[in-house]
Amino acid sequence: MINKLILSLLLTFTFTIGGFTQQNTESVSLFNGVDLSGWTIHGTEKWYVENGDLVCENGPDNEYGYLSTNEYYDDFILTLEYKQESNGNSGVFFRSTLDGIIINGWQVEISPPGMDTGGIYESYGRGWLIKPDHKKENLNYGDWNLMKIMVKGDDVKTWLNGVEMISLSDKLIGQGKGSIALQIHSGDDVKVRWKNIKLQKL
Repeated sequence: MINKLILSLLLTFTFTIGGFTQQNTESVSLFNGVDLSGWTIHGTEKWYVENGDLVCENGPDNEYGYLSTNEYYDDFILTLEYKQESNGNSGVFFRSTLDGIIINGWQVEISPPGMDTGGIYESYGRGWLIKPDHKKENLNYGDWNLMKIMVKGDDVKTWLNGVEMISLSDKLIGQGKGSIALQIHSGDDVKVRWKNIKLQKL
């Protein structure tokens, strides 16, 4: 009887731990494909939903613009698909804070071919921290691309269409707190589509 009770408790404990593990690693969608719920627009540039895609393009001022998550995220794996329909100079910020269109944080670059997609840039700080080896570039310019970003403590890694672009360890990044933000670069003729924006907390 005692052995059966112990076995029952062990099974319950194992099931509970397994449940927590699954919950903690579950992927959540940051974009619902319908509207901008959970996000905040910064600036005058255009952010809208079209045919289930999140679209950004230049507004009347041709200035920088950002779309940030209302929630802060520390350690995570972020995956998203994007398509550069024109210039496509953009980026994905993490652990970032905004005051108007002044952003402090770190950007994973998204740009045309040969211009450091997947590298890490510190906005209003040290500038470029690491650029990828262009020989690794696996960019489908004008078509859909899969970007994967892992941020854990001091460490950041990025992948473009399954190819690792950079691996960086930086103490200042480790101290950062903030949201995830999509960027539209200043200038004319920038248009980028986004979809399947999913985050797994670590």
